[in-house]
Amino acid sequence: MQHFDLAVIGSGTGNSLIDERFADWNVALIERDETFGGTCLNRGCIPTKMFVVPADFAASPPHAKRLGVHLEHRGSDWNAIRDRIFGRIDPISEGGLDWRQRSSNVTVFTGEASFVDAQTLQIGDDRISADNIVIATGSRPRDLHVPGFEDVADRIYTSDTIMRIPDRPRRLMILGGGFIAAEFAHVFAALGTDVTLLNRSEVLLRGQDREVSEQFAALIGRRVRVRLNQKVSSVEKGSKGDIVVVTTDRNGVEYEYFTDAILVAVGRERNWEALNLSAAGIDVNVDGQIRVDAHQRTNVQGIWAMGDVSSDYLLKHVANAEMRTVQHNLLHPDDPVETDHRYVPSAVFSDPQIASVGATEEQLKAWGNPYVVARQRYADVAYGWALEDEGHFVKLLADPRSWHILGAHIVGPQASTLLQPLIQAMSFGQRVDDLARGQYWIHPSLPEVVENALLGLLAAHRPAELDR
Repeated sequence: MQHFDLAVIGSGTGNSLIDERFADWNVALIERDETFGGTCLNRGCIPTKMFVVPADFAASPPHAKRLGVHLEHRGSDWNAIRDRIFGRIDPISEGGLDWRQRSSNVTVFTGEASFVDAQTLQIGDDRISADNIVIATGSRPRDLHVPGFEDVADRIYTSDTIMRIPDRPRRLMILGGGFIAAEFAHVFAALGTDVTLLNRSEVLLRGQDREVSEQFAALIGRRVRVRLNQKVSSVEKGSKGDIVVVTTDRNGVEYEYFTDAILVAVGRERNWEALNLSAAGIDVNVDGQIRVDAHQRTNVQGIWAMGDVSSDYLLKHVANAEMRTVQHNLLHPDDPVETDHRYVPSAVFSDPQIASVGATEEQLKAWGNPYVVARQRYADVAYGWALEDEGHFVKLLADPRSWHILGAHIVGPQASTLLQPLIQAMSFGQRVDDLARGQYWIHPSLPEVVENALLGLLAAHRPAELDR
Protein backbone atom coordinates (compact mmCIF):
# COMPACT_ATOMS: atom_id res chain seq x y z
CA MET A 1 0.00 0.00 0.00
CA GLN A 2 1.40 3.38 -1.02
CA HIS A 3 1.73 6.02 1.66
CA PHE A 4 1.57 9.79 1.01
CA ASP A 5 2.21 12.93 2.99
CA LEU A 6 -0.97 14.40 1.51
CA ALA A 7 -3.97 13.08 -0.42
CA VAL A 8 -6.33 15.52 -2.14
CA ILE A 9 -9.74 14.29 -3.29
CA GLY A 10 -10.93 16.46 -6.17
CA SER A 11 -9.09 18.18 -9.02
CA GLY A 12 -10.90 21.53 -9.01
CA THR A 13 -9.85 23.90 -6.25
CA GLY A 14 -8.11 20.90 -4.69
CA ASN A 15 -5.68 20.84 -7.59
CA SER A 16 -4.80 24.50 -6.97
CA LEU A 17 -3.79 23.66 -3.42
CA ILE A 18 -0.71 21.75 -4.58
CA ASP A 19 1.71 24.55 -5.44
CA GLU A 20 5.52 24.79 -5.43
CA ARG A 21 5.60 24.91 -1.62
CA PHE A 22 4.62 21.24 -1.60
CA ALA A 23 7.51 20.21 -3.86
CA ASP A 24 9.05 18.06 -1.14
CA TRP A 25 5.71 16.46 -0.20
CA ASN A 26 4.61 13.14 -1.67
CA VAL A 27 1.08 13.93 -2.86
CA ALA A 28 -1.82 11.86 -4.18
CA LEU A 29 -4.42 13.68 -6.30
CA ILE A 30 -7.66 11.78 -6.83
CA GLU A 31 -10.33 12.57 -9.42
CA ARG A 32 -13.33 10.41 -10.30
CA ASP A 33 -14.53 12.49 -13.24
CA GLU A 34 -13.19 11.78 -16.70
CA THR A 35 -12.72 15.55 -17.12
CA PHE A 36 -9.89 17.01 -15.06
CA GLY A 37 -10.10 20.39 -13.35
CA GLY A 38 -13.43 20.53 -11.56
CA THR A 39 -16.75 22.26 -12.11
CA CYS A 40 -15.69 25.89 -12.41
CA LEU A 41 -13.36 25.26 -15.32
CA ASN A 42 -15.34 22.65 -17.20
CA ARG A 43 -19.03 23.06 -16.38
CA GLY A 44 -19.50 26.17 -14.30
CA CYS A 45 -18.19 29.69 -13.75
CA ILE A 46 -15.85 29.99 -16.71
CA PRO A 47 -17.80 28.47 -19.64
CA THR A 48 -21.07 30.03 -18.51
CA LYS A 49 -19.53 33.51 -18.52
CA MET A 50 -18.02 32.77 -21.92
CA PHE A 51 -21.60 32.16 -23.10
CA VAL A 52 -22.86 35.29 -21.35
CA VAL A 53 -20.55 37.60 -23.34
CA PRO A 54 -21.96 36.69 -26.80
CA ALA A 55 -25.44 36.70 -25.25
CA ASP A 56 -24.85 40.29 -24.11
CA PHE A 57 -23.93 41.25 -27.67
CA ALA A 58 -26.98 39.46 -29.05
CA ALA A 59 -29.27 41.25 -26.60
CA SER A 60 -27.87 44.72 -27.40
CA PRO A 61 -29.91 45.86 -30.47
CA PRO A 62 -32.94 47.08 -28.46
CA HIS A 63 -30.65 49.09 -26.18
CA ALA A 64 -28.75 50.51 -29.14
CA LYS A 65 -31.95 51.53 -30.88
CA ARG A 66 -32.90 53.76 -27.96
CA LEU A 67 -29.60 55.58 -28.51
CA GLY A 68 -30.17 56.08 -32.23
CA VAL A 69 -28.00 53.18 -33.41
CA HIS A 70 -29.69 50.57 -35.57
CA LEU A 71 -28.22 47.15 -34.97
CA GLU A 72 -29.74 43.91 -36.16
CA HIS A 73 -29.54 40.52 -34.51
CA ARG A 74 -29.55 38.24 -37.53
CA GLY A 75 -29.13 35.06 -35.54
CA SER A 76 -26.43 33.22 -33.67
CA ASP A 77 -24.15 30.35 -34.58
CA TRP A 78 -24.49 28.02 -31.62
CA ASN A 79 -21.84 25.62 -32.87
CA ALA A 80 -19.31 28.41 -33.37
CA ILE A 81 -19.98 29.85 -29.91
CA ARG A 82 -19.82 26.44 -28.23
CA ASP A 83 -16.71 25.30 -30.09
CA ARG A 84 -14.85 28.55 -29.39
CA ILE A 85 -15.53 28.16 -25.68
CA PHE A 86 -14.64 24.53 -25.27
CA GLY A 87 -11.86 24.83 -27.82
CA ARG A 88 -10.14 26.94 -25.17
CA ILE A 89 -11.31 25.13 -22.05
CA ASP A 90 -10.75 21.50 -23.05
CA PRO A 91 -7.03 21.95 -23.80
CA ILE A 92 -6.59 23.62 -20.41
CA SER A 93 -8.23 20.66 -18.71
CA GLU A 94 -6.20 18.16 -20.70
CA GLY A 95 -2.99 20.13 -20.18
CA GLY A 96 -3.60 20.36 -16.46
CA LEU A 97 -3.95 16.61 -16.19
CA ASP A 98 -0.84 16.00 -18.30
CA TRP A 99 1.17 18.43 -16.18
CA ARG A 100 0.09 16.76 -12.94
CA GLN A 101 0.83 13.30 -14.30
CA ARG A 102 4.33 14.44 -15.17
CA SER A 103 4.93 15.98 -11.72
CA SER A 104 7.69 14.26 -9.82
CA ASN A 105 5.92 14.51 -6.46
CA VAL A 106 2.26 14.06 -7.47
CA THR A 107 0.56 10.76 -8.27
CA VAL A 108 -2.79 11.08 -10.03
CA PHE A 109 -5.42 8.45 -9.31
CA THR A 110 -8.53 8.20 -11.48
CA GLY A 111 -11.54 6.76 -9.71
CA GLU A 112 -13.95 7.07 -6.80
CA ALA A 113 -12.28 7.62 -3.44
CA SER A 114 -13.82 6.16 -0.30
CA PHE A 115 -12.53 6.05 3.25
CA VAL A 116 -11.46 2.74 4.76
CA ASP A 117 -10.44 4.47 7.97
CA ALA A 118 -9.21 7.93 8.99
CA GLN A 119 -5.91 7.55 7.13
CA THR A 120 -6.76 5.09 4.38
CA LEU A 121 -8.56 5.51 1.05
CA GLN A 122 -9.74 2.98 -1.49
CA ILE A 123 -9.67 4.08 -5.16
CA GLY A 124 -10.81 1.24 -7.38
CA ASP A 125 -8.21 -1.50 -6.94
CA ASP A 126 -5.75 0.87 -5.26
CA ARG A 127 -5.55 1.38 -1.52
CA ILE A 128 -3.45 4.25 -0.20
CA SER A 129 -2.78 5.93 3.13
CA ALA A 130 -1.91 9.54 3.91
CA ASP A 131 -0.90 11.66 6.89
CA ASN A 132 -3.23 14.44 5.73
CA ILE A 133 -6.34 14.14 3.56
CA VAL A 134 -8.13 17.10 1.99
CA ILE A 135 -11.70 16.60 0.78
CA ALA A 136 -12.52 18.95 -2.10
CA THR A 137 -15.18 17.00 -3.98
CA GLY A 138 -17.43 19.94 -4.85
CA SER A 139 -21.07 19.67 -5.83
CA ARG A 140 -23.34 18.64 -8.69
CA PRO A 141 -26.73 19.69 -10.10
CA ARG A 142 -29.62 18.56 -7.94
CA ASP A 143 -31.85 15.92 -9.50
CA LEU A 144 -35.56 16.45 -10.04
CA HIS A 145 -37.80 13.41 -10.23
CA VAL A 146 -40.93 14.05 -12.29
CA PRO A 147 -43.28 11.45 -13.81
CA GLY A 148 -42.48 11.15 -17.52
CA PHE A 149 -38.91 12.41 -17.37
CA GLU A 150 -37.66 8.99 -18.39
CA ASP A 151 -39.64 9.19 -21.65
CA VAL A 152 -37.86 12.37 -22.77
CA ALA A 153 -34.55 11.85 -20.99
CA ASP A 154 -32.54 12.69 -24.11
CA ARG A 155 -33.91 16.24 -24.02
CA ILE A 156 -33.57 16.95 -20.32
CA TYR A 157 -30.39 18.76 -19.37
CA THR A 158 -28.56 20.20 -16.39
CA SER A 159 -25.92 22.90 -16.26
CA ASP A 160 -23.40 20.06 -16.61
CA THR A 161 -24.71 19.03 -20.02
CA ILE A 162 -26.60 21.84 -21.74
CA MET A 163 -23.58 23.86 -22.83
CA ARG A 164 -22.33 21.06 -25.07
CA ILE A 165 -25.60 20.21 -26.85
CA PRO A 166 -25.28 19.87 -30.66
CA ASP A 167 -28.10 22.30 -31.48
CA ARG A 168 -29.70 25.21 -29.67
CA PRO A 169 -33.36 24.36 -28.99
CA ARG A 170 -36.08 26.51 -30.52
CA ARG A 171 -37.99 26.42 -27.24
CA LEU A 172 -36.54 25.82 -23.77
CA MET A 173 -38.23 25.45 -20.40
CA ILE A 174 -35.98 26.19 -17.43
CA LEU A 175 -37.06 24.73 -14.09
CA GLY A 176 -35.74 26.76 -11.16
CA GLY A 177 -35.36 30.34 -10.04
CA GLY A 178 -31.79 30.65 -8.80
CA PHE A 179 -28.67 32.13 -10.35
CA ILE A 180 -28.05 29.20 -12.69
CA ALA A 181 -31.58 29.42 -14.07
CA ALA A 182 -31.29 33.21 -14.40
CA GLU A 183 -28.00 33.08 -16.30
CA PHE A 184 -29.09 30.40 -18.75
CA ALA A 185 -32.40 32.19 -19.31
CA HIS A 186 -30.43 35.22 -20.47
CA VAL A 187 -28.04 33.20 -22.62
CA PHE A 188 -30.63 31.22 -24.52
CA ALA A 189 -33.18 34.00 -24.85
CA ALA A 190 -30.55 36.39 -26.21
CA LEU A 191 -29.30 33.85 -28.74
CA GLY A 192 -32.82 33.33 -30.08
CA THR A 193 -34.51 30.58 -28.06
CA ASP A 194 -38.07 31.01 -26.78
CA VAL A 195 -37.50 30.60 -23.03
CA THR A 196 -39.99 29.86 -20.28
CA LEU A 197 -38.66 30.21 -16.73
CA LEU A 198 -40.78 28.27 -14.26
CA ASN A 199 -40.28 28.44 -10.50
CA ARG A 200 -42.29 26.82 -7.73
CA SER A 201 -41.85 29.74 -5.29
CA GLU A 202 -43.17 33.27 -5.60
CA VAL A 203 -39.85 34.97 -6.33
CA LEU A 204 -36.77 34.55 -8.46
CA LEU A 205 -33.34 34.71 -6.81
CA ARG A 206 -34.85 34.13 -3.40
CA GLY A 207 -31.66 34.88 -1.47
CA GLN A 208 -31.37 38.40 -2.87
CA ASP A 209 -32.76 41.54 -1.30
CA ARG A 210 -36.48 41.51 -2.11
CA GLU A 211 -36.42 44.79 -4.04
CA VAL A 212 -33.61 43.46 -6.22
CA SER A 213 -35.25 40.10 -6.89
CA GLU A 214 -38.57 41.74 -7.77
CA GLN A 215 -36.91 44.19 -10.13
CA PHE A 216 -34.91 41.40 -11.73
CA ALA A 217 -38.08 39.40 -12.38
CA ALA A 218 -39.76 42.44 -13.91
CA LEU A 219 -36.84 43.21 -16.22
CA ILE A 220 -36.02 39.69 -17.39
CA GLY A 221 -39.76 39.14 -17.83
CA ARG A 222 -39.58 41.46 -20.83
CA ARG A 223 -37.51 38.84 -22.67
CA VAL A 224 -38.40 35.59 -20.96
CA ARG A 225 -41.77 34.08 -20.09
CA VAL A 226 -41.69 33.98 -16.27
CA ARG A 227 -44.11 31.71 -14.42
CA LEU A 228 -44.02 31.68 -10.61
CA ASN A 229 -45.84 29.62 -7.96
CA GLN A 230 -46.05 26.57 -10.19
CA LYS A 231 -44.48 23.15 -9.90
CA VAL A 232 -44.14 20.45 -12.53
CA SER A 233 -46.64 17.62 -12.17
CA SER A 234 -45.68 15.52 -15.17
CA VAL A 235 -43.94 15.51 -18.52
CA GLU A 236 -44.92 13.63 -21.66
CA LYS A 237 -44.14 13.43 -25.33
CA GLY A 238 -46.27 15.69 -27.49
CA SER A 239 -47.99 14.68 -30.70
CA LYS A 240 -45.65 16.85 -32.77
CA GLY A 241 -42.44 15.49 -31.35
CA ASP A 242 -42.24 18.18 -28.69
CA ILE A 243 -42.50 17.92 -24.90
CA VAL A 244 -45.64 18.72 -22.93
CA VAL A 245 -44.93 20.01 -19.43
CA VAL A 246 -47.89 19.91 -17.05
CA THR A 247 -47.73 22.20 -14.02
CA THR A 248 -49.95 22.96 -11.05
CA ASP A 249 -50.25 26.24 -9.18
CA ARG A 250 -51.01 26.72 -5.49
CA ASN A 251 -54.73 26.62 -6.15
CA GLY A 252 -54.53 23.29 -7.95
CA VAL A 253 -55.05 24.80 -11.38
CA GLU A 254 -53.24 22.91 -14.15
CA TYR A 255 -51.30 24.45 -17.03
CA GLU A 256 -49.66 22.97 -20.11
CA TYR A 257 -46.48 24.22 -21.75
CA PHE A 258 -44.94 23.00 -24.97
CA THR A 259 -41.17 22.94 -25.32
CA ASP A 260 -38.36 21.23 -27.17
CA ALA A 261 -35.97 20.82 -24.23
CA ILE A 262 -35.89 21.17 -20.45
CA LEU A 263 -33.10 22.55 -18.29
CA VAL A 264 -33.29 21.41 -14.67
CA ALA A 265 -31.71 24.16 -12.55
CA VAL A 266 -33.15 23.60 -9.09
CA GLY A 267 -29.96 23.94 -7.08
CA ARG A 268 -26.90 21.87 -6.30
CA GLU A 269 -26.02 18.95 -4.04
CA ARG A 270 -22.72 18.22 -2.34
CA ASN A 271 -20.63 15.28 -3.51
CA TRP A 272 -20.27 13.28 -0.30
CA GLU A 273 -22.21 10.02 -0.53
CA ALA A 274 -19.50 7.84 -2.11
CA LEU A 275 -16.80 8.97 0.34
CA ASN A 276 -17.94 6.59 3.12
CA LEU A 277 -17.29 9.33 5.64
CA SER A 278 -18.58 7.25 8.54
CA ALA A 279 -15.63 4.87 8.15
CA ALA A 280 -13.34 7.76 9.06
CA GLY A 281 -15.67 9.12 11.76
CA ILE A 282 -16.17 12.45 9.98
CA ASP A 283 -19.10 14.56 11.17
CA VAL A 284 -21.57 15.51 8.45
CA ASN A 285 -24.90 17.36 8.39
CA VAL A 286 -28.05 15.68 7.13
CA ASP A 287 -27.70 17.37 3.72
CA GLY A 288 -24.19 16.02 3.25
CA GLN A 289 -22.29 19.13 4.31
CA ILE A 290 -19.04 18.11 5.99
CA ARG A 291 -18.59 20.01 9.24
CA VAL A 292 -15.39 22.02 9.53
CA ASP A 293 -14.03 24.64 11.90
CA ALA A 294 -12.67 28.04 10.91
CA HIS A 295 -9.32 26.41 10.11
CA GLN A 296 -11.08 24.05 7.61
CA ARG A 297 -10.42 21.07 9.87
CA THR A 298 -12.96 18.29 10.27
CA ASN A 299 -13.45 16.66 13.65
CA VAL A 300 -10.86 14.03 12.67
CA GLN A 301 -7.18 14.83 13.07
CA GLY A 302 -5.43 15.18 9.71
CA ILE A 303 -8.61 15.42 7.61
CA TRP A 304 -9.57 18.74 6.06
CA ALA A 305 -12.44 19.87 3.83
CA MET A 306 -13.04 22.90 1.66
CA GLY A 307 -15.28 24.23 -1.08
CA ASP A 308 -18.82 23.17 -1.87
CA VAL A 309 -18.68 19.91 0.06
CA SER A 310 -18.20 21.73 3.37
CA SER A 311 -18.84 25.44 2.85
CA ASP A 312 -22.01 27.41 3.47
CA TYR A 313 -21.23 29.21 0.22
CA LEU A 314 -21.18 27.26 -3.04
CA LEU A 315 -18.97 29.83 -4.75
CA LYS A 316 -15.60 29.45 -6.42
CA HIS A 317 -14.05 32.50 -4.79
CA VAL A 318 -15.00 31.11 -1.39
CA ALA A 319 -13.50 27.73 -2.28
CA ASN A 320 -10.32 29.54 -3.29
CA ALA A 321 -10.17 31.38 0.04
CA GLU A 322 -10.73 28.16 1.96
CA MET A 323 -8.05 26.48 -0.13
CA ARG A 324 -5.54 29.16 0.88
CA THR A 325 -6.43 28.52 4.52
CA VAL A 326 -5.80 24.79 4.13
CA GLN A 327 -2.53 25.47 2.30
CA HIS A 328 -1.22 27.67 5.09
CA ASN A 329 -2.33 25.36 7.86
CA LEU A 330 -0.76 22.31 6.26
CA LEU A 331 2.51 24.14 5.78
CA HIS A 332 2.44 26.00 9.12
CA PRO A 333 0.62 23.77 11.61
CA ASP A 334 1.93 25.78 14.57
CA ASP A 335 0.60 29.06 13.20
CA PRO A 336 -2.90 28.31 11.89
CA VAL A 337 -5.12 30.87 10.19
CA GLU A 338 -8.89 31.04 9.78
CA THR A 339 -11.00 31.61 6.68
CA ASP A 340 -12.73 34.99 6.71
CA HIS A 341 -16.38 34.39 5.82
CA ARG A 342 -17.66 37.74 7.05
CA TYR A 343 -18.32 39.50 3.76
CA VAL A 344 -18.89 37.00 0.97
CA PRO A 345 -20.03 38.63 -2.28
CA SER A 346 -21.92 37.00 -5.11
CA ALA A 347 -23.00 37.95 -8.61
CA VAL A 348 -25.58 36.80 -11.13
CA PHE A 349 -24.38 37.26 -14.70
CA SER A 350 -27.76 37.59 -16.32
CA ASP A 351 -29.51 40.56 -17.89
CA PRO A 352 -29.79 42.56 -15.74
CA GLN A 353 -26.64 41.68 -13.84
CA ILE A 354 -26.85 41.50 -10.05
CA ALA A 355 -24.18 41.72 -7.36
CA SER A 356 -24.53 41.72 -3.60
CA VAL A 357 -22.65 41.46 -0.34
CA GLY A 358 -23.77 41.46 3.27
CA ALA A 359 -27.26 41.52 4.71
CA THR A 360 -30.54 42.13 2.92
CA GLU A 361 -33.10 44.53 4.30
CA GLU A 362 -35.36 41.59 5.13
CA GLN A 363 -32.61 39.98 7.19
CA LEU A 364 -31.88 43.16 9.13
CA LYS A 365 -35.57 43.52 9.96
CA ALA A 366 -35.77 39.90 11.11
CA TRP A 367 -32.66 40.30 13.26
CA GLY A 368 -33.90 43.55 14.81
CA ASN A 369 -30.70 45.23 13.63
CA PRO A 370 -30.90 49.05 13.33
CA TYR A 371 -30.17 50.25 9.81
CA VAL A 372 -30.55 53.13 7.40
CA VAL A 373 -31.09 52.68 3.67
CA ALA A 374 -30.40 54.63 0.50
CA ARG A 375 -31.22 53.86 -3.12
CA GLN A 376 -29.57 55.40 -6.14
CA ARG A 377 -30.85 54.99 -9.68
CA TYR A 378 -28.38 54.58 -12.50
CA ALA A 379 -30.57 56.97 -14.47
CA ASP A 380 -29.73 59.84 -12.13
CA VAL A 381 -25.96 59.93 -12.68
CA ALA A 382 -24.18 61.19 -15.76
CA TYR A 383 -23.12 57.83 -17.15
CA GLY A 384 -26.62 56.57 -16.53
CA TRP A 385 -27.81 59.40 -18.77
CA ALA A 386 -25.40 58.19 -21.45
CA LEU A 387 -26.90 54.73 -21.12
CA GLU A 388 -30.47 56.09 -21.15
CA ASP A 389 -30.81 53.66 -18.29
CA GLU A 390 -34.13 52.32 -17.11
CA GLY A 391 -34.82 50.33 -13.97
CA HIS A 392 -31.36 49.75 -12.49
CA PHE A 393 -30.21 50.86 -9.05
CA VAL A 394 -27.84 50.57 -6.11
CA LYS A 395 -29.22 49.87 -2.65
CA LEU A 396 -27.07 50.37 0.44
CA LEU A 397 -27.78 49.48 4.06
CA ALA A 398 -25.69 50.96 6.87
CA ASP A 399 -25.50 50.87 10.66
CA PRO A 400 -26.50 54.35 11.98
CA ARG A 401 -24.34 53.82 15.07
CA SER A 402 -21.02 52.88 13.49
CA TRP A 403 -21.66 54.06 9.91
CA HIS A 404 -20.32 50.81 8.57
CA ILE A 405 -22.01 49.24 5.56
CA LEU A 406 -24.19 46.28 6.46
CA GLY A 407 -25.27 45.31 2.96
CA ALA A 408 -24.88 46.39 -0.65
CA HIS A 409 -27.10 45.28 -3.53
CA ILE A 410 -26.77 46.32 -7.16
CA VAL A 411 -28.93 45.46 -10.15
CA GLY A 412 -27.74 46.76 -13.50
CA PRO A 413 -24.80 46.99 -15.90
CA GLN A 414 -21.35 46.22 -14.45
CA ALA A 415 -22.90 45.32 -11.09
CA SER A 416 -20.19 42.82 -10.20
CA THR A 417 -17.49 45.45 -10.85
CA LEU A 418 -19.30 48.29 -9.09
CA LEU A 419 -19.69 46.17 -5.96
CA GLN A 420 -15.95 45.71 -5.39
CA PRO A 421 -15.18 48.97 -3.52
CA LEU A 422 -18.10 48.20 -1.21
CA ILE A 423 -16.72 44.74 -0.45
CA GLN A 424 -13.39 46.38 0.31
CA ALA A 425 -15.01 48.95 2.58
CA MET A 426 -16.81 46.28 4.57
CA SER A 427 -13.73 44.06 4.81
CA PHE A 428 -11.47 46.85 6.06
CA GLY A 429 -13.97 48.67 8.25
CA GLN A 430 -14.29 51.89 6.23
CA ARG A 431 -17.11 54.18 7.29
CA VAL A 432 -19.67 55.47 4.83
CA ASP A 433 -18.35 59.03 5.06
CA ASP A 434 -14.73 57.92 4.56
CA LEU A 435 -15.63 55.89 1.51
CA ALA A 436 -17.80 58.62 0.02
CA ARG A 437 -15.47 61.56 0.50
CA GLY A 438 -12.08 60.07 1.35
CA GLN A 439 -11.19 59.44 -2.29
CA TYR A 440 -11.81 60.73 -5.80
CA TRP A 441 -14.62 59.21 -7.87
CA ILE A 442 -13.96 59.57 -11.59
CA HIS A 443 -16.52 61.78 -13.33
CA PRO A 444 -18.51 60.88 -15.33
CA SER A 445 -17.95 57.17 -14.73
CA LEU A 446 -20.54 54.63 -13.71
CA PRO A 447 -19.06 54.17 -10.19
CA GLU A 448 -20.59 57.55 -9.40
CA VAL A 449 -23.82 55.65 -8.88
CA VAL A 450 -22.13 54.04 -5.84
CA GLU A 451 -20.74 57.39 -4.68
CA ASN A 452 -24.17 58.99 -4.87
CA ALA A 453 -25.75 56.10 -2.97
CA LEU A 454 -23.20 56.66 -0.20
CA LEU A 455 -23.92 60.38 -0.19
CA GLY A 456 -27.60 59.56 -0.12
CA LEU A 457 -27.09 57.68 3.12
CA LEU A 458 -25.32 60.67 4.63
CA ALA A 459 -27.79 63.24 3.33
CA ALA A 460 -30.80 61.44 4.75
CA HIS A 461 -29.34 60.21 7.99
CA ARG A 462 -26.16 62.21 8.65
CA PRO A 463 -25.24 62.02 12.35
CA ALA A 464 -24.19 65.25 14.06
CA GLU A 465 -20.65 64.04 14.85
CA LEU A 466 -19.81 63.97 11.16
CA ASP A 467 -20.26 67.77 11.00
CA ARG A 468 -17.78 68.48 13.81
